[in-house]
Amino acid sequence: MPQIYKDIYNIFETPVILAKAFAAEFKKITDEFISSKGNINIALSGGNTPKLLFSVLAEEYMDKTLWSKVNFYWADERCVPPESSESNFGEADRILFSKINLYENLHRIIGENDPSAEAERYSALLKQNLPFENDLPKFDLMLLGMGDDGHTASIFPDRMDLLKSEKYCETAVHPASNQKRITLTGKVINNSDRIYFLVTGKNKEHVVKIISERKEDSLIYPAGNIKQKNGDVNWFLDQDAAGLIR
Repeated sequence: MPQIYKDIYNIFETPVILAKAFAAEFKKITDEFISSKGNINIALSGGNTPKLLFSVLAEEYMDKTLWSKVNFYWADERCVPPESSESNFGEADRILFSKINLYENLHRIIGENDPSAEAERYSALLKQNLPFENDLPKFDLMLLGMGDDGHTASIFPDRMDLLKSEKYCETAVHPASNQKRITLTGKVINNSDRIYFLVTGKNKEHVVKIISERKEDSLIYPAGNIKQKNGDVNWFLDQDAAGLIR
């Protein structure tokens, strides 16, 4: 039988309201997993919307979350050191993690390492640390963004092969800037227990509309190939990004 899945769209007036709503969802999910299995394994993404989320978590949830039971990984990383403003880990650290001070729970992609060697190292880390299902490492929560070209993590439209790669992590190159990246591959992303997209901005509304229709042309976008095996794909959108699907 074909895989059955559905998308759930949550639309908010502004990116800040979206971030506050997802922070509450984040708290609910982490509590649920910690209660049932003792911890939670989360993969984070970069971008402006996650930065807003990290700010809300730092301001409102610092004392409300069992941070010692939350393990953080990354869906992708730019090949830069953590001091760079382009580092996904670095930005999360500056906004949130430096206030929690639980660095043993942070499993960053080391962007300053040789990209190919780091992709292999990170793959081995996932194999060692995460539970397995479907012969793949399994995250409890996968937090994704989407670019206006439909890319997600660092799977760009010119590297659709990464969606079906047998490797857990691969190297990629941003098609415009030629910046090297390290990314989780599609099979690992789709193997997650919960998948959430946080997407804001008018420049994304056209791609959001096409993906929301889930027709064949949605598959030309990497984000359109994220089809969770274990339930629903949840989209948190601001009104600009959702402008064409209301």
